[in-house]
Amino acid sequence: MLPLTLLLVLCLAAVLAGAFRRVPAGQVHSLYRHGRLRRLLQPGVHAVLPLVDRIGHRIDLAGQVLRFQEALPDAHDVRGTVYWQVLEPERADAVLDQIEQLIRRGALDAIEAEPAAARDDRRDLGRRLKQRLNGVLRERGMMVTRVDLEFA
Repeated sequence: MLPLTLLLVLCLAAVLAGAFRRVPAGQVHSLYRHGRLRRLLQPGVHAVLPLVDRIGHRIDLAGQVLRFQEALPDAHDVRGTVYWQVLEPERADAVLDQIEQLIRRGALDAIEAEPAAARDDRRDLGRRLKQRLNGVLRERGMMVTRVDLEFA
């Protein structure tokens, strides 16, 4: 009888421990129930339904860095670093899984669209690239803060 009682107490303790989620400062967690976004959990401790609710994304509001290196069609290599951050987590949550491809593809398309002579001034090209990426990302609740480029 004692082992069964102990097992029940341990199971109850595990369920109760899973009923609370702690979100660190500077982050937002998206809470999904049955595959649909239920709400965003702001920093602090939140009660959730164990075994029903799950955390979809842990969104860092401080900022992210994406580094890339690609070969351009004109036989040059480009290395870049894009600094971006989430401004509106509720809008950004839907595309967070594709954000790296979205930024990478947008950056390469913008660089390829520039004439080779315009690539000499990396700062100006980085500024134009940042503006172009922000045109796409702003509507998704994100913003590019800086772009650093290097051509080889």
